Amino acid sequence: MQQVNLDGKWTVRQEGGDLSLPARVPGDVISDLLKAKQIPDPFYRENERDVQWVGEADWTYERQFKVSAALMRGERVVLQCDGLDTFATVTVNGKRIATTDNMFRSFEWDVKSYLQVGTNTIQITFKSVNDYTRKVVRERALHSQVGGGHPTAHPCFVRKEQCNFGWDWGIILVTCGIWRSIRLASISTGRLADLRIDQEHVGGKVSLGVEVGVEATTRKALTVRTTLRLKGKVVAQQETASRGRNTRVALQVSDPQLWWPNGMGDQPLYDLQVELLDGAGARLDGQTKRIGLRTLRLDRHADEWGESFQFVVNGVPFFAKGANWIPADAVLARRSPEMYRSLIEDSAAVNMNMLRVWGGGIYEDDVFYDICDELGICVWQDFMFACMAYPSWKEPFMKTVEAEARDNLRRLRHHPCIALWCGNNELEQQSVVKGGSERNMSWEEYALLFDDLLADVSRELAPQTDYWPSSPHSPHGERADFNNPDCGDAHLWDVWHGKKPFEWYRTCGHRFNSEFGFQSFPEPKTVNGYTQAQDRNVTTAVMEHHQRSGIGNTTIMQYMLDWFRLPGSFDMQLWTSQILQGMAIKYACEH
Repeated sequence: MQQVNLDGKWTVRQEGGDLSLPARVPGDVISDLLKAKQIPDPFYRENERDVQWVGEADWTYERQFKVSAALMRGERVVLQCDGLDTFATVTVNGKRIATTDNMFRSFEWDVKSYLQVGTNTIQITFKSVNDYTRKVVRERALHSQVGGGHPTAHPCFVRKEQCNFGWDWGIILVTCGIWRSIRLASISTGRLADLRIDQEHVGGKVSLGVEVGVEATTRKALTVRTTLRLKGKVVAQQETASRGRNTRVALQVSDPQLWWPNGMGDQPLYDLQVELLDGAGARLDGQTKRIGLRTLRLDRHADEWGESFQFVVNGVPFFAKGANWIPADAVLARRSPEMYRSLIEDSAAVNMNMLRVWGGGIYEDDVFYDICDELGICVWQDFMFACMAYPSWKEPFMKTVEAEARDNLRRLRHHPCIALWCGNNELEQQSVVKGGSERNMSWEEYALLFDDLLADVSRELAPQTDYWPSSPHSPHGERADFNNPDCGDAHLWDVWHGKKPFEWYRTCGHRFNSEFGFQSFPEPKTVNGYTQAQDRNVTTAVMEHHQRSGIGNTTIMQYMLDWFRLPGSFDMQLWTSQILQGMAIKYACEH
Protein backbone atom coordinates (compact mmCIF):
# COMPACT_ATOMS: atom_id res chain seq x y z
CA MET A 1 0.00 0.00 0.00
CA GLN A 2 1.53 3.32 -1.10
CA GLN A 3 1.14 6.32 1.19
CA VAL A 4 1.72 10.06 1.14
CA ASN A 5 2.29 11.51 4.59
CA LEU A 6 0.58 14.90 4.96
CA ASP A 7 2.03 15.68 8.40
CA GLY A 8 4.47 18.56 8.74
CA LYS A 9 4.31 22.13 7.44
CA TRP A 10 0.92 23.72 6.82
CA THR A 11 -0.40 27.26 7.08
CA VAL A 12 -3.33 28.36 9.24
CA ARG A 13 -5.40 31.50 8.88
CA GLN A 14 -8.23 33.08 10.81
CA GLU A 15 -11.44 33.14 8.81
CA GLY A 16 -12.70 36.70 8.35
CA GLY A 17 -9.39 38.15 9.55
CA ASP A 18 -5.94 39.03 8.27
CA LEU A 19 -4.00 36.61 10.47
CA SER A 20 -2.09 33.87 8.60
CA LEU A 21 0.87 31.95 9.97
CA PRO A 22 2.92 28.74 9.71
CA ALA A 23 1.34 25.68 11.28
CA ARG A 24 2.53 22.24 12.30
CA VAL A 25 0.56 19.01 11.87
CA PRO A 26 -0.15 17.15 14.10
CA GLY A 27 -0.88 20.20 16.23
CA ASP A 28 -3.45 22.80 17.19
CA VAL A 29 -4.06 26.48 16.67
CA ILE A 30 -3.02 27.48 20.21
CA SER A 31 0.45 25.96 19.73
CA ASP A 32 0.77 27.54 16.27
CA LEU A 33 -0.18 30.99 17.60
CA LEU A 34 2.28 30.61 20.48
CA LYS A 35 5.15 29.68 18.15
CA ALA A 36 4.35 32.67 15.93
CA LYS A 37 4.18 34.95 19.00
CA GLN A 38 0.65 36.00 18.05
CA ILE A 39 -0.70 35.30 21.54
CA PRO A 40 0.95 35.67 24.96
CA ASP A 41 1.77 32.68 27.15
CA PRO A 42 -1.70 31.81 28.50
CA PHE A 43 -0.20 30.40 31.70
CA TYR A 44 1.52 33.68 32.64
CA ARG A 45 -0.27 35.85 35.20
CA GLU A 46 -3.82 36.39 33.84
CA ASN A 47 -3.02 36.09 30.12
CA GLU A 48 -5.52 33.25 29.88
CA ARG A 49 -8.24 35.88 29.58
CA ASP A 50 -6.48 37.47 26.60
CA VAL A 51 -6.49 34.29 24.48
CA GLN A 52 -10.16 33.35 24.76
CA TRP A 53 -10.85 34.94 21.37
CA VAL A 54 -9.05 31.98 19.76
CA GLY A 55 -11.88 29.62 20.65
CA GLU A 56 -14.45 32.04 19.25
CA ALA A 57 -12.85 32.18 15.79
CA ASP A 58 -12.98 29.84 12.78
CA TRP A 59 -9.62 28.62 11.44
CA THR A 60 -8.50 27.12 8.13
CA TYR A 61 -5.47 24.86 7.71
CA GLU A 62 -4.03 24.55 4.20
CA ARG A 63 -1.13 22.95 2.34
CA GLN A 64 -0.07 21.73 -1.08
CA PHE A 65 1.14 18.21 -1.76
CA LYS A 66 2.38 16.12 -4.68
CA VAL A 67 0.59 13.10 -6.08
CA SER A 68 2.46 10.66 -8.32
CA ALA A 69 1.11 8.70 -11.24
CA ALA A 70 1.96 5.52 -9.35
CA LEU A 71 -0.27 6.54 -6.43
CA MET A 72 -3.14 7.30 -8.81
CA ARG A 73 -2.95 3.81 -10.28
CA GLY A 74 -4.52 2.51 -7.09
CA GLU A 75 -8.15 1.40 -7.36
CA ARG A 76 -8.89 3.71 -4.45
CA VAL A 77 -6.94 6.62 -2.96
CA VAL A 78 -8.21 7.39 0.52
CA LEU A 79 -7.60 10.36 2.77
CA GLN A 80 -7.06 9.09 6.32
CA CYS A 81 -7.42 11.50 9.25
CA ASP A 82 -6.57 10.12 12.69
CA GLY A 83 -7.90 13.17 14.54
CA LEU A 84 -9.69 16.41 13.57
CA ASP A 85 -10.64 18.77 16.40
CA THR A 86 -13.71 19.14 16.07
CA PHE A 87 -16.17 20.69 13.52
CA ALA A 88 -14.12 20.32 10.36
CA THR A 89 -14.92 20.80 6.67
CA VAL A 90 -12.42 19.03 4.40
CA THR A 91 -11.81 20.38 0.89
CA VAL A 92 -9.47 18.97 -1.78
CA ASN A 93 -8.65 21.09 -4.85
CA GLY A 94 -11.57 23.37 -4.06
CA LYS A 95 -14.16 20.59 -3.76
CA ARG A 96 -15.77 19.69 -0.45
CA ILE A 97 -15.09 16.13 0.64
CA ALA A 98 -16.81 15.81 4.03
CA THR A 99 -17.59 17.38 7.41
CA THR A 100 -16.78 16.02 10.86
CA ASP A 101 -18.14 16.52 14.38
CA ASN A 102 -15.97 14.46 16.73
CA MET A 103 -12.40 15.04 17.95
CA PHE A 104 -12.07 11.42 19.10
CA ARG A 105 -12.89 9.68 15.82
CA SER A 106 -10.74 8.66 12.88
CA PHE A 107 -12.07 9.39 9.39
CA GLU A 108 -11.44 8.08 5.89
CA TRP A 109 -12.77 9.13 2.48
CA ASP A 110 -12.06 8.00 -1.08
CA VAL A 111 -10.69 11.13 -2.78
CA LYS A 112 -9.21 9.66 -5.97
CA SER A 113 -11.69 11.47 -8.21
CA TYR A 114 -10.72 14.80 -6.61
CA LEU A 115 -6.95 14.38 -7.09
CA GLN A 116 -4.64 15.05 -10.02
CA VAL A 117 -1.11 13.95 -10.81
CA GLY A 118 1.20 16.71 -9.66
CA THR A 119 0.37 19.52 -7.25
CA ASN A 120 -2.83 19.38 -5.16
CA THR A 121 -4.26 21.53 -2.36
CA ILE A 122 -6.07 20.50 0.80
CA GLN A 123 -7.96 22.82 3.15
CA ILE A 124 -9.57 21.94 6.47
CA THR A 125 -11.73 24.61 8.09
CA PHE A 126 -12.62 24.34 11.77
CA LYS A 127 -15.76 26.09 13.02
CA SER A 128 -15.96 27.45 16.56
CA VAL A 129 -17.40 24.90 18.96
CA ASN A 130 -18.33 27.70 21.35
CA ASP A 131 -20.62 29.22 18.77
CA TYR A 132 -22.33 25.87 18.22
CA THR A 133 -22.83 25.02 21.89
CA ARG A 134 -24.36 28.41 22.70
CA LYS A 135 -26.96 27.78 20.03
CA VAL A 136 -27.82 24.19 20.86
CA VAL A 137 -28.09 24.79 24.62
CA ARG A 138 -31.28 26.73 23.95
CA GLU A 139 -32.98 23.39 23.29
CA ARG A 140 -32.22 22.18 26.81
CA ALA A 141 -29.89 23.82 29.32
CA LEU A 142 -28.03 20.72 30.49
CA HIS A 143 -25.76 20.62 33.53
CA SER A 144 -22.51 21.18 31.72
CA GLN A 145 -19.43 22.00 33.76
CA VAL A 146 -17.67 21.96 37.11
CA GLY A 147 -15.98 24.83 38.94
CA GLY A 148 -13.47 26.92 37.03
CA GLY A 149 -14.93 26.09 33.62
CA HIS A 150 -15.78 28.16 30.58
CA PRO A 151 -18.48 30.70 31.49
CA THR A 152 -20.55 30.38 28.32
CA ALA A 153 -19.65 27.18 26.43
CA HIS A 154 -21.50 23.90 27.00
CA PRO A 155 -19.08 21.12 26.11
CA CYS A 156 -21.52 18.29 26.86
CA PHE A 157 -23.02 18.87 23.41
CA VAL A 158 -19.75 18.32 21.51
CA ARG A 159 -17.43 15.33 21.31
CA LYS A 160 -14.30 17.20 22.23
CA GLU A 161 -11.78 17.11 25.09
CA GLN A 162 -14.02 18.30 27.93
CA CYS A 163 -11.27 19.85 30.06
CA ASN A 164 -10.40 22.07 27.05
CA PHE A 165 -13.16 24.27 28.50
CA GLY A 166 -11.50 24.41 31.92
CA TRP A 167 -11.83 22.25 35.02
CA ASP A 168 -11.44 22.70 38.74
CA TRP A 169 -7.73 22.04 38.19
CA GLY A 170 -7.10 23.42 34.72
CA ILE A 171 -6.87 26.31 32.31
CA ILE A 172 -9.48 27.23 29.69
CA LEU A 173 -7.89 26.79 26.23
CA VAL A 174 -10.55 26.03 23.64
CA THR A 175 -8.60 25.13 20.52
CA CYS A 176 -8.93 23.29 17.21
CA GLY A 177 -6.73 21.71 14.58
CA ILE A 178 -5.40 18.56 12.94
CA TRP A 179 -4.31 17.02 16.21
CA ARG A 180 -3.31 13.58 14.93
CA SER A 181 -1.68 12.32 11.74
CA ILE A 182 -3.15 12.67 8.25
CA ARG A 183 -2.15 10.81 5.08
CA LEU A 184 -3.17 9.52 1.65
CA ALA A 185 -3.15 5.78 0.97
CA SER A 186 -3.44 4.04 -2.39
CA ILE A 187 -5.32 0.73 -2.25
CA SER A 188 -5.50 -2.02 -4.85
CA THR A 189 -6.76 -5.62 -4.66
CA GLY A 190 -7.23 -5.59 -0.89
CA ARG A 191 -6.14 -4.39 2.53
CA LEU A 192 -6.44 -5.23 6.21
CA ALA A 193 -9.45 -3.44 7.67
CA ASP A 194 -9.55 -4.81 11.23
CA LEU A 195 -7.58 -7.03 13.58
CA ARG A 196 -8.88 -8.58 16.80
CA ILE A 197 -6.88 -10.88 19.06
CA ASP A 198 -8.49 -13.11 21.70
CA GLN A 199 -6.59 -15.31 24.13
CA GLU A 200 -7.46 -18.61 25.76
CA HIS A 201 -5.24 -19.81 28.61
CA VAL A 202 -5.62 -23.54 29.39
CA GLY A 203 -3.20 -25.98 30.95
CA GLY A 204 -0.18 -23.73 30.78
CA LYS A 205 -0.65 -23.08 27.06
CA VAL A 206 -2.13 -20.11 25.20
CA SER A 207 -4.32 -20.23 22.10
CA LEU A 208 -4.58 -17.01 20.12
CA GLY A 209 -7.69 -16.46 18.07
CA VAL A 210 -6.86 -13.81 15.46
CA GLU A 211 -9.82 -12.41 13.56
CA VAL A 212 -8.65 -10.55 10.47
CA GLY A 213 -10.97 -8.19 8.66
CA VAL A 214 -10.11 -8.04 4.96
CA GLU A 215 -11.42 -5.43 2.55
CA ALA A 216 -10.98 -6.90 -0.94
CA THR A 217 -11.68 -5.35 -4.34
CA THR A 218 -11.21 -8.64 -6.20
CA ARG A 219 -12.55 -12.17 -6.14
CA LYS A 220 -9.07 -13.57 -6.67
CA ALA A 221 -7.52 -15.71 -3.97
CA LEU A 222 -5.86 -13.80 -1.12
CA THR A 223 -3.84 -15.19 1.75
CA VAL A 224 -3.46 -14.05 5.35
CA ARG A 225 -0.05 -14.82 6.86
CA THR A 226 0.11 -14.50 10.64
CA THR A 227 3.43 -14.61 12.50
CA LEU A 228 4.03 -14.42 16.24
CA ARG A 229 7.54 -13.45 17.40
CA LEU A 230 9.22 -12.99 20.75
CA LYS A 231 12.45 -10.96 20.70
CA GLY A 232 12.63 -11.50 16.95
CA LYS A 233 12.28 -15.29 17.12
CA VAL A 234 9.31 -16.90 15.38
CA VAL A 235 7.08 -18.63 17.94
CA ALA A 236 4.17 -19.55 15.65
CA GLN A 237 3.15 -18.92 12.05
CA GLN A 238 0.23 -19.79 9.83
CA GLU A 239 -1.00 -19.00 6.32
CA THR A 240 -4.75 -19.03 5.80
CA ALA A 241 -6.88 -18.45 2.71
CA SER A 242 -8.90 -15.27 3.09
CA ARG A 243 -12.60 -16.05 3.29
CA GLY A 244 -14.80 -13.06 2.67
CA ARG A 245 -14.53 -10.09 4.98
CA ASN A 246 -13.39 -12.02 8.05
CA THR A 247 -10.69 -14.66 8.34
CA ARG A 248 -10.11 -16.54 11.60
CA VAL A 249 -6.59 -17.70 12.39
CA ALA A 250 -5.59 -19.87 15.37
CA LEU A 251 -2.04 -19.83 16.78
CA GLN A 252 -0.78 -22.05 19.60
CA VAL A 253 1.88 -20.97 22.11
CA SER A 254 3.08 -24.02 24.00
CA ASP A 255 5.58 -22.30 26.28
CA PRO A 256 4.04 -18.85 26.93
CA GLN A 257 5.91 -16.13 28.79
CA LEU A 258 3.21 -14.28 30.72
CA TRP A 259 2.81 -10.52 31.12
CA TRP A 260 2.52 -9.20 34.70
CA PRO A 261 1.76 -5.84 36.31
CA ASN A 262 4.62 -3.82 37.79
CA GLY A 263 6.05 -5.53 40.86
CA MET A 264 4.53 -8.94 40.12
CA GLY A 265 6.81 -10.20 37.37
CA ASP A 266 8.17 -9.38 33.92
CA GLN A 267 6.46 -7.81 30.92
CA PRO A 268 7.47 -9.92 27.88
CA LEU A 269 5.88 -8.53 24.72
CA TYR A 270 5.21 -10.54 21.56
CA ASP A 271 4.97 -9.07 18.06
CA LEU A 272 1.97 -10.36 16.13
CA GLN A 273 2.41 -9.59 12.43
CA VAL A 274 -0.48 -10.03 10.01
CA GLU A 275 0.17 -9.74 6.27
CA LEU A 276 -2.26 -9.82 3.35
CA LEU A 277 -0.79 -11.51 0.28
CA ASP A 278 -2.02 -11.75 -3.30
CA GLY A 279 -2.13 -14.95 -5.35
CA ALA A 280 1.56 -14.59 -6.26
CA GLY A 281 2.60 -14.12 -2.64
CA ALA A 282 3.24 -10.38 -2.94
CA ARG A 283 2.43 -8.36 0.14
CA LEU A 284 -0.56 -6.06 -0.24
CA ASP A 285 -0.82 -4.79 3.34
CA GLY A 286 0.37 -5.55 6.84
CA GLN A 287 -0.13 -4.70 10.49
CA THR A 288 1.89 -5.51 13.58
CA LYS A 289 0.42 -5.49 17.09
CA ARG A 290 2.54 -5.83 20.20
CA ILE A 291 0.72 -8.02 22.70
CA GLY A 292 1.23 -9.57 26.11
CA LEU A 293 -0.01 -13.04 27.00
CA ARG A 294 -2.15 -12.69 30.10
CA THR A 295 -5.65 -12.80 31.53
CA LEU A 296 -6.82 -9.63 33.29
CA ARG A 297 -10.34 -9.35 34.67
CA LEU A 298 -12.39 -7.47 37.23
CA ASP A 299 -13.43 -9.87 39.99
CA ARG A 300 -16.69 -9.24 41.84
CA HIS A 301 -17.88 -11.93 44.21
CA ALA A 302 -19.83 -12.00 47.45
CA ASP A 303 -17.67 -12.01 50.59
CA GLU A 304 -18.04 -11.26 54.31
CA TRP A 305 -17.95 -7.47 53.70
CA GLY A 306 -20.34 -7.33 50.73
CA GLU A 307 -19.01 -7.70 47.19
CA SER A 308 -15.37 -7.62 46.14
CA PHE A 309 -13.97 -5.20 43.58
CA GLN A 310 -10.50 -6.37 42.62
CA PHE A 311 -8.46 -7.09 39.54
CA VAL A 312 -7.08 -10.56 38.87
CA VAL A 313 -4.15 -11.15 36.52
CA ASN A 314 -3.26 -14.67 35.38
CA GLY A 315 -5.48 -15.99 38.17
CA VAL A 316 -3.75 -13.91 40.87
CA PRO A 317 -5.68 -11.11 42.67
CA PHE A 318 -3.64 -7.97 43.19
CA PHE A 319 -3.98 -4.65 44.97
CA ALA A 320 -4.30 -1.77 42.49
CA LYS A 321 -1.93 1.08 43.35
CA GLY A 322 -1.90 4.17 41.21
CA ALA A 323 -3.32 7.51 40.18
CA ASN A 324 -5.71 9.29 37.87
CA TRP A 325 -4.20 10.50 34.58
CA ILE A 326 -5.20 13.78 32.95
CA PRO A 327 -3.71 15.08 29.66
CA ALA A 328 0.02 15.66 30.15
CA ASP A 329 -0.22 19.21 28.79
CA ALA A 330 -3.19 21.51 28.26
CA VAL A 331 -1.62 22.32 24.88
CA LEU A 332 -1.82 18.86 23.34
CA ALA A 333 0.75 19.62 20.64
CA ARG A 334 3.44 19.98 23.31
CA ARG A 335 3.18 16.36 24.44
CA SER A 336 6.00 14.07 23.35
CA PRO A 337 7.05 10.44 23.75
CA GLU A 338 9.79 11.64 26.08
CA MET A 339 7.25 13.38 28.30
CA TYR A 340 5.06 10.29 28.42
CA ARG A 341 7.98 8.04 29.25
CA SER A 342 9.23 10.29 32.04
CA LEU A 343 5.82 10.46 33.72
CA ILE A 344 5.03 6.76 33.38
CA GLU A 345 8.50 5.69 34.46
CA ASP A 346 8.07 7.87 37.56
CA SER A 347 4.74 6.11 38.20
CA ALA A 348 6.41 2.70 38.00
CA ALA A 349 9.34 3.84 40.14
CA VAL A 350 7.03 4.69 43.06
CA ASN A 351 5.46 1.21 42.78
CA MET A 352 2.27 2.14 40.95
CA ASN A 353 0.71 -0.63 38.88
CA MET A 354 -2.38 1.15 37.51
CA LEU A 355 -3.36 4.48 35.97
CA ARG A 356 -6.94 5.57 35.38
CA VAL A 357 -7.29 7.56 32.13
CA TRP A 358 -9.88 10.04 33.35
CA GLY A 359 -13.00 10.73 31.30
CA GLY A 360 -12.67 14.50 30.92
CA GLY A 361 -9.50 14.34 28.82
CA ILE A 362 -8.58 12.35 25.71
CA TYR A 363 -8.15 8.79 24.58
CA GLU A 364 -4.38 8.87 24.85
CA ASP A 365 -1.86 8.48 22.04
CA ASP A 366 -0.63 5.00 21.16
CA VAL A 367 2.73 5.71 22.76
CA PHE A 368 1.09 6.10 26.18
CA TYR A 369 -0.30 2.55 26.07
CA ASP A 370 2.92 1.18 24.55
CA ILE A 371 4.92 2.49 27.50
CA CYS A 372 2.35 1.18 29.98
CA ASP A 373 2.68 -2.23 28.30
CA GLU A 374 6.45 -2.09 28.70
CA LEU A 375 6.39 -1.03 32.36
CA GLY A 376 3.50 -3.15 33.63
CA ILE A 377 1.15 -0.23 34.32
CA CYS A 378 -2.44 -1.44 33.99
CA VAL A 379 -4.88 1.06 32.50
CA TRP A 380 -8.42 1.73 33.69
CA GLN A 381 -9.76 3.41 30.54
CA ASP A 382 -12.68 5.81 30.85
CA PHE A 383 -14.71 6.73 27.82
CA MET A 384 -14.54 10.51 27.41
CA PHE A 385 -17.53 11.64 29.45
CA ALA A 386 -17.24 13.51 32.75
CA CYS A 387 -19.32 15.43 35.28
CA MET A 388 -22.06 16.54 32.88
CA ALA A 389 -25.42 15.54 31.48
CA TYR A 390 -25.21 14.38 27.86
CA PRO A 391 -27.89 14.53 25.13
CA SER A 392 -28.44 10.79 24.74
CA TRP A 393 -31.88 11.44 23.23
CA LYS A 394 -30.22 12.99 20.14
CA GLU A 395 -29.75 10.36 17.43
CA PRO A 396 -26.81 12.13 15.66
CA PHE A 397 -25.01 12.44 19.01
CA MET A 398 -25.46 8.75 19.77
CA LYS A 399 -24.29 7.76 16.29
CA THR A 400 -21.05 9.71 16.56
CA VAL A 401 -20.47 8.37 20.08
CA GLU A 402 -20.89 4.80 18.82
CA ALA A 403 -18.40 5.44 16.01
CA GLU A 404 -15.99 7.02 18.52
CA ALA A 405 -16.25 4.01 20.81
CA ARG A 406 -15.69 1.56 17.95
CA ASP A 407 -12.64 3.47 16.71
CA ASN A 408 -10.96 3.56 20.10
CA LEU A 409 -11.87 0.03 21.18
CA ARG A 410 -10.36 -1.31 17.95
CA ARG A 411 -7.27 0.85 18.39
CA LEU A 412 -6.57 -0.03 22.02
CA ARG A 413 -7.99 -3.48 22.77
CA HIS A 414 -4.82 -5.46 21.95
CA HIS A 415 -2.73 -3.73 24.64
CA PRO A 416 -1.99 -6.00 27.61
CA CYS A 417 -2.17 -2.97 29.91
CA ILE A 418 -5.92 -2.44 29.33
CA ALA A 419 -7.70 -3.60 32.50
CA LEU A 420 -11.18 -2.02 32.29
CA TRP A 421 -13.47 0.02 30.06
CA CYS A 422 -15.46 2.56 32.09
CA GLY A 423 -18.39 4.56 30.76
CA ASN A 424 -17.82 7.89 32.45
CA ASN A 425 -16.50 9.93 35.36
CA GLU A 426 -18.95 10.94 38.11
CA LEU A 427 -22.17 11.22 36.13
CA GLU A 428 -24.05 9.00 38.56
CA GLN A 429 -23.19 11.25 41.49
CA GLN A 430 -23.96 14.63 39.95
CA SER A 431 -25.65 14.53 36.54
CA VAL A 432 -28.55 12.07 36.84
CA VAL A 433 -31.79 12.45 38.83
CA LYS A 434 -34.85 10.25 39.18
CA GLY A 435 -37.40 11.35 36.62
CA GLY A 436 -34.93 13.74 35.00
CA SER A 437 -35.00 17.52 34.88
CA GLU A 438 -34.24 20.34 32.49
CA ARG A 439 -30.57 20.27 33.58
CA ASN A 440 -30.06 16.63 34.49
CA MET A 441 -30.47 13.31 32.69
CA SER A 442 -33.08 10.86 33.85
CA TRP A 443 -31.89 7.34 34.66
CA GLU A 444 -33.63 6.20 31.48
CA GLU A 445 -31.69 8.75 29.38
CA TYR A 446 -28.49 7.80 31.17
CA ALA A 447 -29.05 4.08 30.51
CA LEU A 448 -29.33 4.62 26.75
CA LEU A 449 -25.72 5.75 26.62
CA PHE A 450 -23.88 4.04 29.48
CA ASP A 451 -25.87 0.87 30.23
CA ASP A 452 -26.73 0.05 26.65
CA LEU A 453 -24.68 1.63 23.86
CA LEU A 454 -21.18 1.68 25.37
CA ALA A 455 -21.70 -1.57 27.24
CA ASP A 456 -22.91 -3.36 24.10
CA VAL A 457 -20.12 -2.05 21.86
CA SER A 458 -17.48 -2.95 24.49
CA ARG A 459 -18.80 -6.49 24.82
CA GLU A 460 -18.96 -6.86 21.03
CA LEU A 461 -15.48 -5.57 20.19
CA ALA A 462 -13.46 -6.27 23.36
CA PRO A 463 -15.23 -9.01 25.33
CA GLN A 464 -12.12 -10.12 27.21
CA THR A 465 -11.97 -6.82 29.11
CA ASP A 466 -14.76 -5.94 31.56
CA TYR A 467 -17.02 -2.89 31.29
CA TRP A 468 -18.04 -0.68 34.22
CA PRO A 469 -20.72 2.00 33.65
CA SER A 470 -19.37 4.86 35.76
CA SER A 471 -16.80 5.82 38.34
CA PRO A 472 -17.94 5.85 41.06
CA HIS A 473 -20.67 3.22 40.69
CA SER A 474 -22.49 1.17 43.31
CA PRO A 475 -23.88 -1.98 41.65
CA HIS A 476 -26.23 -2.84 44.52
CA GLY A 477 -28.82 -0.83 46.39
CA GLU A 478 -29.98 2.64 45.33
CA ARG A 479 -27.85 3.61 42.33
CA ALA A 480 -27.77 7.28 43.26
CA ASP A 481 -26.18 6.40 46.61
CA PHE A 482 -22.66 6.42 45.25
CA ASN A 483 -19.61 5.50 47.35
CA ASN A 484 -21.30 2.45 48.87
CA PRO A 485 -18.61 1.02 51.19
CA ASP A 486 -19.86 -2.54 50.63
CA CYS A 487 -19.48 -2.75 46.83
CA GLY A 488 -18.29 -1.00 43.71
CA ASP A 489 -15.75 1.82 43.51
CA ALA A 490 -15.65 5.14 45.37
CA HIS A 491 -14.42 8.72 44.92
CA LEU A 492 -13.32 9.90 48.35
CA TRP A 493 -13.20 13.69 48.60
CA ASP A 494 -14.36 13.98 52.20
CA VAL A 495 -10.99 15.43 53.18
CA TRP A 496 -10.43 18.02 50.46
CA HIS A 497 -14.05 19.03 49.74
CA GLY A 498 -15.53 17.88 53.05
CA LYS A 499 -12.80 19.44 55.24
CA LYS A 500 -12.46 16.29 57.32
CA PRO A 501 -9.10 15.68 59.01
CA PHE A 502 -6.43 13.55 57.35
CA GLU A 503 -7.10 10.90 59.97
CA TRP A 504 -10.54 10.38 58.42
CA TYR A 505 -8.89 8.27 55.73
CA ARG A 506 -8.24 5.63 58.41
CA THR A 507 -12.00 5.09 58.72
CA CYS A 508 -12.35 4.22 55.03
CA GLY A 509 -13.59 0.70 54.33
CA HIS A 510 -14.54 1.11 50.67
CA ARG A 511 -13.76 -1.71 48.24
CA PHE A 512 -11.83 0.29 45.61
CA ASN A 513 -10.92 3.97 45.80
CA SER A 514 -10.68 5.20 42.22
CA GLU A 515 -10.30 8.87 43.24
CA PHE A 516 -9.02 10.69 46.31
CA GLY A 517 -6.52 13.44 46.85
CA PHE A 518 -5.34 16.68 48.33
CA GLN A 519 -3.92 19.76 46.65
CA SER A 520 -0.71 21.70 47.17
CA PHE A 521 0.77 24.83 45.65
CA PRO A 522 3.46 24.29 43.00
CA GLU A 523 7.11 24.63 43.95
CA PRO A 524 8.66 28.16 43.84
CA LYS A 525 10.35 27.60 40.45
CA THR A 526 6.97 26.93 38.84
CA VAL A 527 5.19 29.80 40.61
CA ASN A 528 8.00 32.20 39.67
CA GLY A 529 7.43 31.19 36.05
CA TYR A 530 3.86 32.53 35.96
CA THR A 531 4.04 35.44 38.44
CA GLN A 532 5.80 38.73 38.98
CA ALA A 533 7.31 39.63 42.33
CA GLN A 534 4.22 41.54 43.45
CA ASP A 535 2.03 38.48 42.77
CA ARG A 536 3.84 36.19 45.21
CA ASN A 537 1.32 36.02 48.01
CA VAL A 538 -1.34 33.30 48.18
CA THR A 539 -4.13 35.92 48.31
CA THR A 540 -3.14 37.99 45.24
CA ALA A 541 -5.36 38.11 42.18
CA VAL A 542 -2.86 36.17 40.09
CA MET A 543 -2.50 33.36 42.64
CA GLU A 544 -6.28 33.18 43.00
CA HIS A 545 -6.69 33.18 39.20
CA HIS A 546 -4.48 30.11 38.93
CA GLN A 547 -6.53 28.31 41.61
CA ARG A 548 -9.55 26.64 39.96
CA SER A 549 -10.92 24.87 43.00
CA GLY A 550 -13.23 27.41 44.61
CA ILE A 551 -12.19 26.42 48.12
CA GLY A 552 -8.55 25.89 47.16
CA ASN A 553 -6.13 28.40 48.64
CA THR A 554 -8.17 28.86 51.80
CA THR A 555 -8.36 25.09 52.31
CA ILE A 556 -4.62 24.60 51.92
CA MET A 557 -3.87 27.35 54.44
CA GLN A 558 -6.46 26.10 56.95
CA TYR A 559 -4.98 22.61 56.97
CA MET A 560 -1.49 24.07 57.10
CA LEU A 561 -2.35 25.92 60.30
CA ASP A 562 -3.76 22.71 61.77
CA TRP A 563 -0.40 21.00 61.36
CA PHE A 564 2.32 23.67 61.31
CA ARG A 565 3.29 27.11 62.46
CA LEU A 566 2.59 29.66 59.75
CA PRO A 567 5.68 29.65 57.48
CA GLY A 568 7.45 33.00 57.52
CA SER A 569 7.87 33.46 53.76
CA PHE A 570 5.95 32.86 50.56
CA ASP A 571 8.46 30.27 49.35
CA MET A 572 8.20 28.38 52.63
CA GLN A 573 4.40 28.42 52.37
CA LEU A 574 4.71 26.78 48.94
CA TRP A 575 7.13 24.12 50.18
CA THR A 576 5.15 23.47 53.35
CA SER A 577 1.98 22.97 51.29
CA GLN A 578 3.77 20.17 49.44
CA ILE A 579 4.80 18.51 52.70
CA LEU A 580 1.17 18.89 53.82
CA GLN A 581 -0.08 17.24 50.62
CA GLY A 582 2.42 14.42 51.10
CA MET A 583 1.07 13.81 54.59
CA ALA A 584 -2.51 13.64 53.32
CA ILE A 585 -1.65 11.16 50.58
CA LYS A 586 0.47 9.15 53.03
CA TYR A 587 -2.48 8.76 55.41
CA ALA A 588 -4.70 7.55 52.57
CA CYS A 589 -2.25 5.24 50.81
CA GLU A 590 -0.92 3.58 53.95
CA HIS A 591 -4.44 2.87 55.20
